Amino acid sequence: MAVAMQSWGDLLREWRQRRRMSQLDLACEADISTRHLSFLETGRSQPSRDMVLHLAEHLEVPLRERNVMLVAAGYAPLFAERPLEDPALQAARKAIDLVLAGHEPYPALAVDRHWTLVAANGAVGRLMACADPSLLAPPVNVLRASLHPKGLAPRIANLAEWRAHLLARLRRQVEASADPVLAGLARELAAYPAPPARRPVRTSDYGGVLVPLQLEVDGAGTLSLLSTTTVFGTPLDITLSELTLEAFYPADADTAAALAGLARAADAEP
Repeated sequence: MAVAMQSWGDLLREWRQRRRMSQLDLACEADISTRHLSFLETGRSQPSRDMVLHLAEHLEVPLRERNVMLVAAGYAPLFAERPLEDPALQAARKAIDLVLAGHEPYPALAVDRHWTLVAANGAVGRLMACADPSLLAPPVNVLRASLHPKGLAPRIANLAEWRAHLLARLRRQVEASADPVLAGLARELAAYPAPPARRPVRTSDYGGVLVPLQLEVDGAGTLSLLSTTTVFGTPLDITLSELTLEAFYPADADTAAALAGLARAADAEP
């Protein structure tokens, strides 16, 4: 309710400050005068609908929050938020399913803005099977299942390194989005007790540029995985704009062989 009651000018100022931009910086980026921008922030000038969207674009405001800015300025929301099962998103849903299936036998999953699992391929299920069932009951939060003491955390050989990587990434998301749910999740994960430190199992030298996930899996040894992130380009729907595909690749030949073996074993099960 506090956000809904904020004026357009207050929202504009908050997003500008969140992006660490001065009025001069934003005015230059958006090709408007600093005087006009100042008047917009103080409420002395009323923005057009196009100006709201123009400034929001330069500030990289999430689509969900662009709707909030439009309403605060007196305009109707522009961006729809459809469930992924909506017929209008059928092509996008098929694309997600194709990517996840095509990535087998390597793990890949899709998550929403709060890291809630939306879809996953079979490899993800095989690697997460060791987590406590309470963490795998829908809705599954991927970060919670990864770092919780009853989740994958006890099996992550380089937990301190991987945990620091995930928390840093989550903090950047909180800073970029100002999402209170993500902020709460970050506090929760940071409060989890870490198990006794163990010596990471390193199979390759990544030169300090990549943080692999080193996961101990029954019957497969320690897997070393590199992750990539994919998002939809130029989305106009809030749901699509907040979806992220996380794909993991083997960092070495042994991991590739182990993942292939796990897939064959799963296919052989009656």
